[in-house]
Amino acid sequence: MARMSPEINAGSMADIAFLLLIFFLVTTTMDIDSGILRVLPPPIDPNAPPPPPVKERNVLVVLVDQFDRLMVKGQIEDVKNLRSRTKEFITNPSNDSKMPEKRMEYIEHMGDIEVSRAVISLQNDKNTSYEMYITVQNELAAAINDLRDELSRQKFGVPFSELKSEEFNKAVRQAVPMAISEAEPKDVGGKK
Repeated sequence: MARMSPEINAGSMADIAFLLLIFFLVTTTMDIDSGILRVLPPPIDPNAPPPPPVKERNVLVVLVDQFDRLMVKGQIEDVKNLRSRTKEFITNPSNDSKMPEKRMEYIEHMGDIEVSRAVISLQNDKNTSYEMYITVQNELAAAINDLRDELSRQKFGVPFSELKSEEFNKAVRQAVPMAISEAEPKDVGGKK
């Protein structure tokens, strides 16, 4: 007569494997991709008339070369000064004729307010480092956010980020638009 081999109860092994799987899923951290939060403009209607040309005085050219040197309006600039320089350009506090124009515009919930026609043109070389590119992007966005905060405090008594009303939020964005134009990376050259 054939002898029966004893069987091992695999039910408890499956339970242990399941518990180990759950343990590793719970304790493992996953890398989360992060990036720059930007809302892209809608596609341009091919039948729409071309936009009017932008006057040179209204454009702040910010250039980052292949060696991560920053140039603002043709002058070498330190990244630490980019935010204040951008804010000064947008607001044109002295109404300088070489700085951006302002137009009076009626904005709901704010009334008549001066809106700058400033446009920031960001250009970078193909070999610009990612860190420098992100630093410049952050400084430009921070300058605009600072101006929005100042206006929001002046008109509504709270910073822009704390506005609860979507209508107030829209009004501040209309008064201080995020007018940053990015050119496709290219070889801008430069010698070190």
